[in-house]
Amino acid sequence: MTDRHLRVLVVSDTESKFLWDYFDRTCLEGVELIISCGDVRADYLSFLVTMLPVPCLYVPGNHDASYLLHPPEGCEDLTLGPKTIKGIRFVGFGGCKSGAPKPYHYTEEIMQRLVRRAMPKFMFTGFDVLVTHCPAYGLGDGSDPFHEGFRVYRSLIDRYKPAYHFHGHQHPSYNSRQPRDLIYGETTVINGYNYRILDLNIPAKNEQDKKQTKKGLKPRG
Repeated sequence: MTDRHLRVLVVSDTESKFLWDYFDRTCLEGVELIISCGDVRADYLSFLVTMLPVPCLYVPGNHDASYLLHPPEGCEDLTLGPKTIKGIRFVGFGGCKSGAPKPYHYTEEIMQRLVRRAMPKFMFTGFDVLVTHCPAYGLGDGSDPFHEGFRVYRSLIDRYKPAYHFHGHQHPSYNSRQPRDLIYGETTVINGYNYRILDLNIPAKNEQDKKQTKKGLKPRG
């Protein structure tokens, strides 16, 4: 198995005038996939996937209740199940940590149940890229309860060791000193606020790595 490569456009939390009002296809040359980490308008994603005819994977943010009636056209919701693009496996979860009775607002306990419910779809294969709206706990999240990350996401990263974790929700203006990218073990954690164009490199895993990944992966609860 060889390394896998993919150029992606990541968007989150705000619609970029550069992409929407002044769209220039030449600036996005080579992009093979659009990833949305949430809290952007559905018509923004539909516009991007029309102007840049590549797949678009998204997770809803905590402000995306409108997706329930009018989801982004031409895009695929990662919360419905894993997707594989050019041999790279993507898993996603939406929303933020909150006890408010609103769509895509979840307590830690509810998100744990959602993750356990989804695990049979990737428990034997693992995944290469985790896409969420909210960060993982302690990995680029905020200090207030509403912007604190989910602990269960960190458990997923510890267990499956994806090459990348893309998230949104934490705007740079909340903490100007907080880096947008960080390394945690084997995982590169990237805040997708506004937009990012990135070249993903997914290292090949040997057979021993695969055997280790499959051990102890029975979903709990």
